[in-house]
Amino acid sequence: MRIDLVTLFPEMFAGVFGTSIIGRAAERGILDVHYTNFRDYSTDKHRHVDDTPCGGGAGMVLKPEPLYAAVRDIRAKTTDCEGRRCTIIFDPAGEAFTQKTAKELAAYEQLILICGHYEGFDARVYDLADRLISVGDFVLTGGEIPAMLVVDATARMLPGVLGDDTSAPTDSFFDVLLGYPQYTRPRVFEGKAVPDVLLSGNHAEIARWRREQSLLRTMRHRPELLPLAKLTTEDLLFLSKQNEKW
Repeated sequence: MRIDLVTLFPEMFAGVFGTSIIGRAAERGILDVHYTNFRDYSTDKHRHVDDTPCGGGAGMVLKPEPLYAAVRDIRAKTTDCEGRRCTIIFDPAGEAFTQKTAKELAAYEQLILICGHYEGFDARVYDLADRLISVGDFVLTGGEIPAMLVVDATARMLPGVLGDDTSAPTDSFFDVLLGYPQYTRPRVFEGKAVPDVLLSGNHAEIARWRREQSLLRTMRHRPELLPLAKLTTEDLLFLSKQNEKW
């Protein structure tokens, strides 16, 4: 997958994308990450990318010309991805980014992520985007951190990125539900023991326990997710018994 980051601060990504799982995925050619500083596409002698808002108001607004020129240049250089790319702008009005979104984005061959700053974009810039995405109901100084988050979550969905391709399906939110509790050695730590079922060698019972724990954690901590999950008759019976206990 090709990732194009349109940003005023490409240096912000070096530490995050150059290490750990994302760094290794780039080294193996699974991810091909490119940075475009849209200041390079400014046409005035001072390389301005922002201007005062029409009608007055605080702060500065990102101009449309440099961003259009930058995105059009990227698209012209990657015509082989046409029809299989998605251009994203991070915006409070966007859809909430979820694991489902990460799975959808992983199906594209190219992502172009436009990172804003200041008081936001000239409204005409939004015509460049295929999707608007919000990573939460809070304000950040720019779109670089949301871009890091989206790339990290999406990359995990790509074959070969994780050391074990069976890891992602056990993550929280992969199938809507929260993940089950995990344990490792020692068997007993400060009086707290690993559940016996995990040491039993009975894979069917282990799978059942993990599913039930996932359901239980979701019911206790994020009950609003349960109606969104694909629950079996056995799942519903287990949850019904838990409600009776409460």
